[in-house]
Amino acid sequence: MSILINKTTPLIVQGITGRIGQFHTQEMIDYGTNVVGGVVPGRGGETAMGKPVFNTVKEAVDATGATASLVVVPPPFAADSIMEAADAGIDLCVSITDGIPAQDMMRVKRFMRRYRQDRRMQLLGPNCAGIITPGEALAGIMPGHIYLPGSIGIVGRSGTLGYEAASQMKELGIGVSTSVGIGGDPINGSSFRDILELFEHDDDTSAVVLIGEIGGPQEAQAAEFIRDHMTKPVIAYVAGLTAPKGKRMGHAGAIISAFGESAPEKVELLRQVGVAIVPNPSEIGATVHSVHSRAA
Repeated sequence: MSILINKTTPLIVQGITGRIGQFHTQEMIDYGTNVVGGVVPGRGGETAMGKPVFNTVKEAVDATGATASLVVVPPPFAADSIMEAADAGIDLCVSITDGIPAQDMMRVKRFMRRYRQDRRMQLLGPNCAGIITPGEALAGIMPGHIYLPGSIGIVGRSGTLGYEAASQMKELGIGVSTSVGIGGDPINGSSFRDILELFEHDDDTSAVVLIGEIGGPQEAQAAEFIRDHMTKPVIAYVAGLTAPKGKRMGHAGAIISAFGESAPEKVELLRQVGVAIVPNPSEIGATVHSVHSRAA
């Protein structure tokens, strides 16, 4: 079983004819993702990688039955593309675009609130690596060959640290149920809490690796959810233990501005609710192996 995406999920690519869109679309098709078309305004009627191209997401959904979309659109137009996907009835939208202005994302968040909770689109990103269910489907830019199918969920703000976790686990023969990148921007679509809840209800996920970083309240909110609702083991690594306060580090959201936003504070909050803390990134796999062995 998987969360959010599997081999049957029909996916469209918004921005499929661009250089980056073509590259990642081909990668996803090669992996086995059920790519059914693309959307580029003014290019309707053409084909790309053998898939039909439509002018609007609504046309693509009506013609293909797509329920998921990957947004590979330049930052000035990405927010409109995300809102168009929500308006067309897409269930899952993955935005890998980096550099979307925070004010644009505020508009997106307000726009999505007009839909009832049970009809509201699930947004991953922006500025994320995407989502992969190993051996089934990939929606994003993840290197599929490093993911071994298994029962450990991964959720992280950092794409590359997610890759590192999967690679170390594969070396130890530990597989992944689904790996989710939620993105490193200050305003994003899905939080740690949202994805932890999905993993908690997934019968085939036995434990979860959480990869956090400095800045923002998400890890503190995750700690509250873990304390009150998680029955599965959680292993966490928080990047930025040596980051100075007030200095942006890497991601746009990685800046310490309040109590609970530094790495040591986040580590302590997570440790207090029973999360197994990974001391440094080279030990993610070993820590997962230790926790997984005890749970088994």
